[in-house]
Amino acid sequence: MTDALIIPAEAVRSWEYEADVAVVGAGGCGMVAALSAAELGAQVLLIDRDRKGACNTARSGGMIPAGGTRFQRAAGIAESPEDFALEILAKNGGQSPRDLTFALCRRAPELVHWLEDRQRVRLELVTDFRSPGHTEYRMHAPPERTGAALFAMLREAVHREANIQLALGANGQGLVAAGGAVVGVSVESGSAGEFVRARKVILALNGFGGNPPLVVQHIPEMAGVLYFGGEESTGEGIRWGQALGAATAFMDAYQAHASVAQPGGTLVSYAVIMQGGIQVNRLGRRFADETLGYSEHAVGLARQPDRIAVEIFDQPIYEQALQFPDFRACVEQGVVKRAQTVAELAGLFGLPAAELERTVEGYNAANRTLAPDEVGRRPSGRPLTPPLYTVPVTAALIHTQGGLVVNQHAQVVTPEGSPIPNLYAGGGVAAGVSGHGPAGYLSGNGLLAALGYGRIAVKHCARALAREHS
Repeated sequence: MTDALIIPAEAVRSWEYEADVAVVGAGGCGMVAALSAAELGAQVLLIDRDRKGACNTARSGGMIPAGGTRFQRAAGIAESPEDFALEILAKNGGQSPRDLTFALCRRAPELVHWLEDRQRVRLELVTDFRSPGHTEYRMHAPPERTGAALFAMLREAVHREANIQLALGANGQGLVAAGGAVVGVSVESGSAGEFVRARKVILALNGFGGNPPLVVQHIPEMAGVLYFGGEESTGEGIRWGQALGAATAFMDAYQAHASVAQPGGTLVSYAVIMQGGIQVNRLGRRFADETLGYSEHAVGLARQPDRIAVEIFDQPIYEQALQFPDFRACVEQGVVKRAQTVAELAGLFGLPAAELERTVEGYNAANRTLAPDEVGRRPSGRPLTPPLYTVPVTAALIHTQGGLVVNQHAQVVTPEGSPIPNLYAGGGVAAGVSGHGPAGYLSGNGLLAALGYGRIAVKHCARALAREHS
């Protein structure tokens, strides 16, 4: 097997497999793409080197954002996909391409309904808290509220589909091309190198968060920060596209998180913060408005002493957070502590008691007077009352949001905007809709782009395949 990222078709001696559509990457994007293609009658080969299912979809909160769904209407929420798109653009300062942003948001309601109705993915509208940056309840999640549950239901759907051949432990090595058009994929399975001929190829791999040199190159502020994404996020798909002349964009964009329990390494639900919890550093001081977004807040946390903050919340917040499996895991691991007083809480972590007392009282005073607090956070109107709960957390890099530029059909394009024939991308391989840096990430953008591009790509694939058949 050659080490080249692009293999000329004339160098292929034999094709071991053939498929209408080859999907490289069997995470959320890849499974949605494969299921969509198979449903339309295509023969699909879905390959992934990862046998454990440790992708970013599985590690996410499993929350798919969509505006204009029947779930929202049943809850009395009247909004359109365009309303949702405008909030994404507001969050990223208008940096993401407007046409792509609107295309994803317009696809999102159909995606949610299709998952529920055709693929037996159980979803419900989350209405007990709004994710940062959202003005409406628009997160659709499994009842378990975990990405692992979403991943498992998608994988079950893949196994039910006769038109999908799932090849795990198959390591994609590069693309096969002829005259600038993609005609297949080179794959390493075990020690053998094989070639797959495909009429359409969809790159659905993860981004590059698990590749430290690329992180240093593109997002140096996250160098050395805990990586909490899929282990297979090493950037190969992006490099393959670049080798074919594809454009890239937003390579400095990423989603970080400001609430990974230490020790334990479990993602603490950000509902703790959005319901009224706060974070303090080792000095007992708050350092930013925690509600602006967990992605940008993580950058501030990464600058604190030891990259550690202590989350503080009370009994009502604790009880509400118990509905999230990850939070229950934190409780079971013993990292969530309880204290009757602020002074007792300070003693649990060696925080300066007087400074912590001042911080908590300042936050409570702002909530009693409904005035913005010392970091500019808008008050919830409910002060924290004993008993208090606390968990130490650190910042983490979750996944990257930059990658290959795609058009409204999820086709990979050159810097001039010309589609590379037969090549599509989604998930972490494709440039997302979060603009530059971490602050443009609106909660759910990752799954929106991953699953949405998977669905969009196949719609165009199907039309192209039909034309080729006729």
